[in-house]
This record gives sequence, structure tokens and C-alpha cells, in this order.
Amino acid sequence: MHLSAVKEFIELAISDGTPLKAFFTACIVGTLLTIINHLDTIMLGDMPPPIKIVLTYCVPYCVTTWGSVLGKKSRS
Repeated sequence: MHLSAVKEFIELAISDGTPLKAFFTACIVGTLLTIINHLDTIMLGDMPPPIKIVLTYCVPYCVTTWGSVLGKKSRS
């Protein structure tokens, strides 16, 4: 991947409110996925491994950002 492509990706990823949209999506989807995947553990009084919780929120953030970048590129 060329440096110009990386620069273009970063510019598209941080423009037009994409980080805020991705943040809100990650909050909603991450919470739902945490409930689906870890509620039994939490209800027993245990805590799931922190890295699993962090990744549960990071994945929807990255997917939303990626989709936004691809959408912006297809419009241009």
C-alpha cells in the first residue's frame, strides 16, 4: 500500500463526522454484543477478560469506519 493511499484513508476516516458516528455505533453494538456474549459470566459475578470487552467495542468501530471510507470513495 502506498503512502498516498494510507493518507487518503486516514483523511476519509476522520472527515465528515465519521469518528463520532463510529463511536456511537460501537457503543450500541458493543454493548449488545457484550450482553449476548458475556452476560452469563457477568451474572455469575465474574468479569470477562478485559481484552475481550475492548475488542467487542473496537470491532464495530473499525467496521463502521471502514464502511464509511468505502462509501465516500465510491461517491467520488
